[in-house]
Amino acid sequence: MLATLAAPPLGAEVRSVSAHGFEVGHRIETAAAPEAVFQAATGDIARWWDTDHSWSGEATNLYFDVRPGGCFCERLPDAGGVEYLRIVYLAPGREIRMQGALGPLQPMGLQGTMTWQFEPSASGSVVTWRYMVHGHLPGGFEALAPSVGGVIEAQLNRLGAYLQASRATPPD
Repeated sequence: MLATLAAPPLGAEVRSVSAHGFEVGHRIETAAAPEAVFQAATGDIARWWDTDHSWSGEATNLYFDVRPGGCFCERLPDAGGVEYLRIVYLAPGREIRMQGALGPLQPMGLQGTMTWQFEPSASGSVVTWRYMVHGHLPGGFEALAPSVGGVIEAQLNRLGAYLQASRATPPD
């Protein structure tokens, strides 16, 4: 189904794994302009993020505070919440760099830097996500890296599908 909604990934890979961490990276191409992709990625996250990859079980609880020092966060019941990633570099429409740990990486005591880049292409944009994770993990990172890479790849593909569907459906 994704093949009809978005271009195939240009690259999905575990780029490196060591005793101290790993790097995964994924890219897609979309017909949307970089500024539109940036807006959808940060402003419409509840519309494309997989609910299964949230603590609350509801993507509508996810949000971005798009500013340096802002976060990719989630509201939890009883006035609770979680900060996944904190924005450390922001170039709207071009790049956003965040530091922190997604999902189960938090209780493992791991940290990472995730970079989202939005570059113009002849057909719209190339969107690249890179996540570098480090720390101490008994047993090593060999099994964890592909799992995290798979989740990141799936989320980026969901963003691509959302962009394609949004383009096909005129706004109200």
